[in-house]
Amino acid sequence: MALAKKPLIRAERIEVNYSAEHWKLLGDLRTKAINLMEALRKFSIPCIVHGSIARGDVSPKSDIDVFIPETYSSFTIENTLRLSGFPIIRRILVQATPFYAIKAYIEVDEKTMVSFPLSKMRTVEREFYKFSGEASLEMLKRNIRVPGVDKRLMLIEPTESGHIESSIIGQEDRVAKILGVSVETVLNRVHVLLRRDAVGRTGLFIERELSPDETFEAVLKRLADKNPALRRRLRES
Repeated sequence: MALAKKPLIRAERIEVNYSAEHWKLLGDLRTKAINLMEALRKFSIPCIVHGSIARGDVSPKSDIDVFIPETYSSFTIENTLRLSGFPIIRRILVQATPFYAIKAYIEVDEKTMVSFPLSKMRTVEREFYKFSGEASLEMLKRNIRVPGVDKRLMLIEPTESGHIESSIIGQEDRVAKILGVSVETVLNRVHVLLRRDAVGRTGLFIERELSPDETFEAVLKRLADKNPALRRRLRES
């Protein structure tokens, strides 16, 4: 499947001013994210939100992905959500490539999910979230927006009236400094997104939806028993 937003390569910096409707949409999405993040914090589970909701350049198609950067048992996360009144609509175990960490995704509605790693993430994987822009609960409450890169490979730099966007192609070093990530992370994402645009999505290495009576840990063990590449990745954790 092709990207909804194609990577762009252009030198100019474009200033984008947000409409009243845009600010309202951003506020509504952030309020929804705050409610979910506060529920997790009550149980001492740290989390962040990333992407357009952190940067500010949201659209009606924007999803809310609350990410828990530390490893927890899936029972702890699921029990926290249920006790907080959030329904669990769908649960999916995902590994993007044989080299990436395995992650759990829990949908609480069709546009909102909680995700967390089931194996240790490498530094570059953790920095993917900073690359796209990440914000804490406190930052959302203070209406802070952060710089980050969208799927077009455009650097989004928030302004009082909206944002300024520019292609990151050719300014990878500068972008790395602005975002507080390694140049390796920036180059990795450029490579991945340009290749995805050229050849299309090649599919996830593992994508397994769980049935109601399964746990993430049990499914992961069964998959690892049959998959040498997955076992190797888990041994690195």
